[in-house]
Amino acid sequence: MNSFLRGSMNYVWCTTSVLGKGATGAVFQGVNKHNGEPVAVKTFNQLSHMRPPDVQMREFEVLRKVKHNNIVKLLDIEDDQEGRGKVIVMELCTGGSLFNILDDPENTYGLPQREFLLVLEHLSAGMKHLRDNNLVHRDLKPGNIMKYISEDGQTIYKLTDFGAARELEENQQFVSLYGTEEYLHPDMYERAVLRKSINRSFTANVDLWSIGVTLYHVATGNLPFRPYGGRKNKETMHHITTKKAPGVISGTQTSENGPIEWSKTLPAHCQLKAGLKYLVTPLLAGLLEESQTRMWSFDKFFFEVQNILNKTVLHIFYVNRATSIEVYMEPEQTYIHLKEHIVAQTEVPHASQLLLLDNELFEIKVGPNTSARGYPSTEATNPVMLFNTENYNVILPTEWDLPKFPSFPNGVSVENDASLAKVACSVGHECKRRIENYSLLDALMNKAVLQSSGFLSGLLEKLLKRTHHLEDIERLIYELARMFDVAATNHETYQKAAASILAAYKKKKTDFQAVSEPIQQLHTRFVEEESLVREWNSGYRALRTPNKNRDSEKSKSLVDRLRDSWQHLLRDRATRSLTYNDEQFHVLEKVKITETGKRLKALLNDSVRQAIEQEAECLADWYKKAQTIFLQAKFLHNDVGAYLDGFYDLRDQLLQHREDLKEDLSTDGEVSSTIASKPLPAPSPALPSKDTADHTTTENGQMARKNQYRLLCYTNLYSQLRNTSSMVQENNDLLEAIQALLKEAGE
Repeated sequence: MNSFLRGSMNYVWCTTSVLGKGATGAVFQGVNKHNGEPVAVKTFNQLSHMRPPDVQMREFEVLRKVKHNNIVKLLDIEDDQEGRGKVIVMELCTGGSLFNILDDPENTYGLPQREFLLVLEHLSAGMKHLRDNNLVHRDLKPGNIMKYISEDGQTIYKLTDFGAARELEENQQFVSLYGTEEYLHPDMYERAVLRKSINRSFTANVDLWSIGVTLYHVATGNLPFRPYGGRKNKETMHHITTKKAPGVISGTQTSENGPIEWSKTLPAHCQLKAGLKYLVTPLLAGLLEESQTRMWSFDKFFFEVQNILNKTVLHIFYVNRATSIEVYMEPEQTYIHLKEHIVAQTEVPHASQLLLLDNELFEIKVGPNTSARGYPSTEATNPVMLFNTENYNVILPTEWDLPKFPSFPNGVSVENDASLAKVACSVGHECKRRIENYSLLDALMNKAVLQSSGFLSGLLEKLLKRTHHLEDIERLIYELARMFDVAATNHETYQKAAASILAAYKKKKTDFQAVSEPIQQLHTRFVEEESLVREWNSGYRALRTPNKNRDSEKSKSLVDRLRDSWQHLLRDRATRSLTYNDEQFHVLEKVKITETGKRLKALLNDSVRQAIEQEAECLADWYKKAQTIFLQAKFLHNDVGAYLDGFYDLRDQLLQHREDLKEDLSTDGEVSSTIASKPLPAPSPALPSKDTADHTTTENGQMARKNQYRLLCYTNLYSQLRNTSSMVQENNDLLEAIQALLKEAGE
């Protein structure tokens, strides 16, 4: 009886626990005999042993040379105890290969963006380590990229299978052929697959083409170049890859001998956001370049990847289109660049962009000159809110057509049924993704309301505070005008000026009440009574939204049912021959898949999407009212500013009259800058008597000194007011100090 267990000096593995198979060997799961640590063991078949000894040893030498977090770690190289040659013992990557991950129905339409960026980062880092050691892999593909889950739960992608690797300088050439045909550079494909005897050698840059195909596959779930009939249509495959124009990143033939559909963009079903697509598309175009003259270098590839990874990402929710976007900014870019990025993705003009975070204007929060690296952290669930101030509508984004759930034919076909069940799972996962996106949209629309309401409340609070400050300044101007009126005693011209200023002041005060009263009303209604928030809450309560109904949880439960049925049909396919009872259960699983698919589709279209459409309409109605309040506050803010300017005009008039009066009084000899310290003037001989003259002189001197003192206080006060007028508007303490000074001057 044959045993499934095989071993070496320190390790044992089971030949039924297959992790992967290739042309020259297989990888099994095993354990360390001494500590039970799980490992991966690569064994070699007879075909591998037929290779020249130096070629057989090359993989061992490469693995000994490399040591990097993104390359599968070599643990040991030992001899098979049954004399079947060397085995390679490596760390076990429990997440499986990237090929198996992409083959899962959940990833039929590509990996999520976060996972794609991990693959991009880790694949680039692993390849850079190879190039730093002058190594070329020559068989890059998803099957040779493993997912490792660290002890702290982090995902790390690692390069593996260095059977085709060899040492190669940057421009050194080679002629031997390795690799998997869908990922081969066109020149290698022509020789290896089409068997054409062309006199051409290759450089390490052929790995870049394989990286491009792999990244496209990861982003979309499909290969970029797909002839009708797949791998067997070899001539068309070569035609697609060699005849495409520069910048083209995919070519598909959908009918026999039909035209090629070229594309320079990623497909609609790709899960990457528009901002990242904008960066990744030229990267793919540079990698998938067949021409030697236009082909990228490794340095260019590594530089562009780092450029993408180093950008500052800002998550933004565009309320009017109910769309989450991501802006990728250079770390040194500032607010004006952010607005330009937003225009590129949304077409909302600079002047119409209202950006809010934490209930305040984003520009105020970060400052106009702060570099993007200093921006606060944002997430998809906690983004900056973008409102178009010129558009009151809220329109849901258009989506690519949902694939149809497959129909199962009558009878039992274990092969076909398993394939159709996998397709049903793929569609089910797409339904689940859309329901989750709508649930997030539900949460973000609520956050948009709270952000907008909070911003308006803050705006009205500041407006009311500014109004109160203006009232304080208004009273201050009035006191100064009265002091000027006193200081101008016995000067008819200045008394008229003072009377004119007092009349102008009274008119402005009356007019200002027409502004201050609406401000107080707005504040009472929308800040104190929170009528805008209460109105939204009232309308929202009437809606059956995804988060209230826990629709995401329902979709997950339904998709789990689909996957269970698919796994059942996969086991039936492996069994091949079914008993009568097995067939009955097989048919039942197909019925369950059909019914579950209908429920998922109904949940998406008849429940979730309709609820979100109603919520968007409700938000649009609410936003119109909020925008009306915003515009009213904006106009009132401008009015307050205009009245503030008017009061400053009165201040400037008082200042000018003060200077004129001071000069006139100094010229007449009644008041000067030193009059308070000079003796009073002698009695005039024209006066009727000494007693009368003394009394009159004393009165005039006392009045002159009193007027001078008032004028000097008035002059000093104005000098201070002129220098601190901006501070007065925002600082109550300073206002109180000035008012105290006025009181002292009056006394």
